[in-house]
Amino acid sequence: MVLPATFNDLIEEAQGKELYAKLVKQLNKDFLYANIDLDFDQDILPSSLKLILHETIYKLIQERFAEYLNLLYIVDVSESKIKQLDGMDALKLSEDVVFLILQREWQKVWLRNQYS
Repeated sequence: MVLPATFNDLIEEAQGKELYAKLVKQLNKDFLYANIDLDFDQDILPSSLKLILHETIYKLIQERFAEYLNLLYIVDVSESKIKQLDGMDALKLSEDVVFLILQREWQKVWLRNQYS
């Protein structure tokens, strides 16, 4: 499996395979496990999804870092990928982390769909 390189590629692939709703469902599931109060509607627009995720991750980094780390653990984002990011700008960092989260969630949904 080759992971999409951009947010738009990821969304296009998810929608093309009719798995976007499952991606949103997986996000909701993992945020619930992480005890973060965020529940996306199944038919949320991709741009809104990205914006809300970005705001949420930014706030977690700034105000609730332990919960942010717990979320990364639950989603299973690669620690090495996180370490490669530039942490000097929290806004840019949160944007990059959102994409890593979406990539990992997409990978889970794609694999489950492929092998079920």
